[in-house]
Amino acid sequence: MPHPYVLLSAAVSLDGYLDDTGPDRLLLSSPADFDRVDEVRASVDAILIGAGTIRADNPRLLVNSAERRAARVAAGKPEYPLKVTVSGSGDLDPGAQFWHTGGDKVVYTTEKGAERAREAGLAADVVSLGADLDWSRLLTDLSARGVERLMVEGGGKIHTQLLQQGLADELQLVLAPLFVGDAVAPRLFGPGAYQGGRLRLVESRRIEDVVLMRYEPTAPGGPAADRHWLRLACELAALCPPSSTAFSVGAVVVAADGTELARGHSREGGDEAVHAEEAALAKIPADDPRLASATVYSSLEPCARRASRPAPCARLILDAGVRRVVTAWQEPDTFVTSADGNGLLTAKGVEVVLLTEFEHQAKAPNRHLLP
Repeated sequence: MPHPYVLLSAAVSLDGYLDDTGPDRLLLSSPADFDRVDEVRASVDAILIGAGTIRADNPRLLVNSAERRAARVAAGKPEYPLKVTVSGSGDLDPGAQFWHTGGDKVVYTTEKGAERAREAGLAADVVSLGADLDWSRLLTDLSARGVERLMVEGGGKIHTQLLQQGLADELQLVLAPLFVGDAVAPRLFGPGAYQGGRLRLVESRRIEDVVLMRYEPTAPGGPAADRHWLRLACELAALCPPSSTAFSVGAVVVAADGTELARGHSREGGDEAVHAEEAALAKIPADDPRLASATVYSSLEPCARRASRPAPCARLILDAGVRRVVTAWQEPDTFVTSADGNGLLTAKGVEVVLLTEFEHQAKAPNRHLLP
């Protein structure tokens, strides 16, 4: 199901703590970084914090800049992003500043927690996610509300859960030049099973005396990483020279640790017959051991039959030893009737994932070929 782009935002000490155990909140960011955070808040559709953060910090969670709020209104958006919190118990103080500042609010909770939250008379829409908190259902509901970009400001437990479930698209981490050193103070990330592979460093920037680092999880298999690479495949499809006799398709081959092995697109290099998956796989040595655990991302399902080459792309994928394919759009009957590359791959034991939320983007460079 469609999910918003999930951006995790946090500031930590050099030894990885979010706060100390004193009565007042530990200010880790610099004034310039607080302004940067305000700018990011103004750019998103919703901001989420956990119930523990409401209890500990009593935040207002606003866009503070009047100019940024005015720009949101001028762009047809609400003055403030939607404010979201999550509480399994529904035990929330109706007097907290969170409920009485800014615009609309939503509480996601459990069936039991919803009863308690409604009895408290919270100034918010209370949504039950079932017997337990379900992050995928929460994100799907936010998407249905029109939320395309979600900023998550904590706490550490929420950041940990979203990363471990592969639901975070980006991590914006600010490193502050101080130590906490208290074993019972809250840390950013907790123990557990995280997705493997290295995160990709997108940006590092000095902001006064702190450092901002932006990372993207890219190891295939997590929902956010799969969306990242399939989005790229769809962008590659837009680079294809137009054709009246073949689809425009983009493809990326990614190793299990998130390393991009190759990319390609239809009619690449002036070859009118070459397909995207074919172009990408041709750039990787056949004996590369990473192929066995790699994922092929293609904007259109790999072809099962073709007249221009001896082997269709589904066969090329099987011959390369790839066991996982993620695609956005099933091939229509425009050129081949009842094409079923996904079915061929599945029958041979390949895991095939269809992310239809990208179908519109995959179709965009092919509109002239469709009814």
